[in-house]
Amino acid sequence: MSPITRYRVMGDLCVHSVLDKGVRSAGLLRYGRLSCLQDLFLLLGKGLIMMIDTGDTAWVLISAALVFIMTPGLAFFYGGMVRSKNVLTTIMQSFFVLALISVEFILIGYTMAFGPDVNGFIGNLDKIGLTGIGLKVLEGSTIPELAFVAFQCMFAALTPALITGAFAERMKFAAFMTICLLLGKRHGYQHTAMLPHNLPMTVLGATLLWFGWFGFNAGSALGANALAANAFITSQAAAAAAAVSWVLVEWKFNGKPTILGAVSGCVAGLVAITPAAGFVTPMPAVLIGLIGGVICYFAVAVLKEKLGYDDSLDAFGVHGIGGTWGAIATGLWATTEVNPAGANGLFYGDTHLFTAQLISIVVAYALAIGGSFVLYQLVHSFMETRADEAEELTGLDIIEHGERGYTRGVLTSSPLLGSFETSSEMLANTVMQMNMAEKG
Repeated sequence: MSPITRYRVMGDLCVHSVLDKGVRSAGLLRYGRLSCLQDLFLLLGKGLIMMIDTGDTAWVLISAALVFIMTPGLAFFYGGMVRSKNVLTTIMQSFFVLALISVEFILIGYTMAFGPDVNGFIGNLDKIGLTGIGLKVLEGSTIPELAFVAFQCMFAALTPALITGAFAERMKFAAFMTICLLLGKRHGYQHTAMLPHNLPMTVLGATLLWFGWFGFNAGSALGANALAANAFITSQAAAAAAAVSWVLVEWKFNGKPTILGAVSGCVAGLVAITPAAGFVTPMPAVLIGLIGGVICYFAVAVLKEKLGYDDSLDAFGVHGIGGTWGAIATGLWATTEVNPAGANGLFYGDTHLFTAQLISIVVAYALAIGGSFVLYQLVHSFMETRADEAEELTGLDIIEHGERGYTRGVLTSSPLLGSFETSSEMLANTVMQMNMAEKG
């Protein structure tokens, strides 16, 4: 039943523009319109009129702004981890995705994701270009649908930007919206040190991500309510716990605690708690973070090394593995005590949600792998997708965009000397060669 969405109250007069057949049949209309405030309140009590709540609307719009800042934050996070010759390319990928996907989402993305469904598979085109949305209230909520559109638009823009970390430093700009394993490794990978050129930039980016993630998770409640508060504190708990566990396990196995490890753990915790934030209590959130930090550390430090794939900025190790763990953890610790609209997990006596989560993980991996392969082959069939060895050595900033992130004088205090990156990598390469010689 569609709600009456436009009205105004002037004394005892209620003026409205959309009349529901159910309201008519209920005998609540007098002479074709509501006669007084008494009838209006009766309709409100029956849930037939959805009023805009200014507090809920303000929270969703603020949350949309928080999620928006995550994409520039991601650009800094990734930008600091690449070599200086690729910093602009890396930042450009996130920034351009933010613009491109925002346009795409308004034109067709929203209706395909949230329009009336076609056999439960995909949305139809009824809301193409946001047709028919206007200023009406989102069904079943207390916010304008346009606020919901803005919130979901920021999610849509952030998600593909995350993927760019998997193929950093080797994909051409014209083809960068495809993918990573199919590109092959960077030239010199596992034989040449590829150090982050600016860790303070990475920390800044991680801080912006942490800040924005509160809107990402707590904003998903679509209201300024108790569920939003729960998602907020569980997000903080998991992020903090994962940062601690990553640093501790790294310290034990690698000999030193690093700032890169701390911020990587923080992001891993945020990824892991995202599916569970509105369904678990704070203590399980701490456990999700602690375990997530350890799992993602081993995915990055051990699994990637063993399998030999080049996940440049650990997009799969942190987001793929962390998200998988978060989906499983939701099936373990979810409880209707937090969210009555949800379900109980395995530790609360129900197996259905846990089973559904496992199935969803398999389906998600199948879609991601299959879709990525098809898209890559499609793009690769009519354009060059990856940089060659000479282009990688020169750096994609110059090759693709004709710009440098830094002048050499900034990095070295002398334009006559090689870059700081070059000297630091020479030292690291010397150490790497000595270690390889000892192992040989």
